[in-house]
Amino acid sequence: MFNHKCNLCGGNLSTFSKDKKRSFFLCDFCKAIQVNKEDYVSLDLEKSRYEQHRNNSTDQGYLHFIKPVVDYIHENGLLKAKGLDFGAGNNPVISQILKQDGYQIKIYDPFFHNDQEVLKDTFDYIIVCEVIEHFHNPKGEFELLFKLLNEKGKLIIMTHLYDDSMDFSKWYYKNDITHVFFYTLDTFRYILDNFGFTKLQTENRLIILEK
Repeated sequence: MFNHKCNLCGGNLSTFSKDKKRSFFLCDFCKAIQVNKEDYVSLDLEKSRYEQHRNNSTDQGYLHFIKPVVDYIHENGLLKAKGLDFGAGNNPVISQILKQDGYQIKIYDPFFHNDQEVLKDTFDYIIVCEVIEHFHNPKGEFELLFKLLNEKGKLIIMTHLYDDSMDFSKWYYKNDITHVFFYTLDTFRYILDNFGFTKLQTENRLIILEK
């Protein structure tokens, strides 16, 4: 049976959209859009989809795509800081690039690099690139990310925010069957106010939350 409560804030959900495969619901409070849990794909299918990703360090298109994250780290004095690439995937290109540049960075991914010892450490910055839209339990995941950050630590997120000027029914981002939770600017304001963060910055797809 459908759970009519938001997976992030516990707010009430209203029917928002539907396509051939899935139903989408809007939280009345934090304005997140989420997929009915009954429409989630299996974990095996989810992993197989991730294995099909062709992210590599020789793909100029992908390097351009992740450039905002890499540039932010280069430009914000994080060379001596301790970092984590959270949800790094089967080919963690961002952390590979940063390691080559002398950065100290660990990787974690629940499917491909599931080392629980990594999650016992804390970090000065955490990269979450094209990951948060996959969260089945966003409340728990943001609580974990906040806990993993050192004081003044930065959560460096890349995702595509939804806003009312867009036609959700034609939005490419919802068509990935592993994307189950979508954020608006209001959603991030809720996260800022309720998870302990002190500062929010947004620039296109790049979102920074500071502890």
